[in-house]
Amino acid sequence: MTDLPRSRTPEGQAGLDALLAHPRRALIATDFDGTLAPIVADPRSARAHPGAVPALTRLAGAVGTLAVITGRPAAEAVAYGGLAAVPGIIVLGHYGWQRWQDGTLTTPDPPPEVQAAREALPGLLDRAGAADGTWVEDKAYALAVHTRRTADPEAALGALRGPLGHLAARLGLTAEPGRMVIELRPPGVDKGTALTALTRERAADPVIFCGDDLGDLPAFAAIRALRAEGIPGCAVASASAESPRVASTADLVVDGPAGIVALLTAIADELGA
Repeated sequence: MTDLPRSRTPEGQAGLDALLAHPRRALIATDFDGTLAPIVADPRSARAHPGAVPALTRLAGAVGTLAVITGRPAAEAVAYGGLAAVPGIIVLGHYGWQRWQDGTLTTPDPPPEVQAAREALPGLLDRAGAADGTWVEDKAYALAVHTRRTADPEAALGALRGPLGHLAARLGLTAEPGRMVIELRPPGVDKGTALTALTRERAADPVIFCGDDLGDLPAFAAIRALRAEGIPGCAVASASAESPRVASTADLVVDGPAGIVALLTAIADELGA
């Protein structure tokens, strides 16, 4: 049996205790990249940690709701993670724009502002002198500019912050930073709003969310807001040297995707799943 780690905050520990006491009412949600799956240079090569699906499958029979909330397209996360094997799991893609559940994908039309950014980006990157290796990941509902493949990813990202920020402001988008990436996406769409909406829909109590990157901070904030309403919760960080701020704001910190899998396994052990 894997030992269940303790939260470093009393509020987070209360969330974990409530999960163990009332699992059928609980929502366990997690990010994908950097949390269930290790970060890789090419996002198309990402795959879930080998223990992720077995741990989630065990939990599927024990907790009320399991969810993955990701910036990726929902179907892509399902395919790369092997998540179709997890009974009843809900996958919210594009920060909640898309929903995959029981093999059915629900997806609205992309916003026109993203199309405008799509048309403007090639010229902007050229004028900004984007470093060799910079590339754009088209997520349909958002556009992510990556610098991880460049010779100096931090410097390359820094050189693009201003131009991408100006483009986002002009088009009414947000420029959200991440791990060697800046993502252009519509405002008001983030993992916090997605997590809160799912909590309301499922009448979840308590709520656990696991994440690793700056894009997960709104979900951590949502956990704190839900606690203020009387819904116990715990924010769990998949630790990364690239995003120290995420760990500093979490209730519980574990060591990367392997640590997340160990945590999920320990919860399943405690629940006898």
